Amino acid sequence: MPQSRNDQAADLHISAAHAHTFAAAAHRRGDLDAADELSTRAQDYSMEAAEKTLEIAKQIRVPQRS
Repeated sequence: MPQSRNDQAADLHISAAHAHTFAAAAHRRGDLDAADELSTRAQDYSMEAAEKTLEIAKQIRVPQRS
């Protein structure tokens, strides 16, 4: 079953959070190469999630106040 755009955006936000957590753990272990790779991946997920969220937000119709 295909995911909704909201679900896709939520999954990207979750993936970014996980990647940030794993990057922090790698940094604490002293594995700076892994930390750098995971931080880059987290940033990519975060940017893609933000773009999807913005697309969704632009399509929401807000009622006009009078």
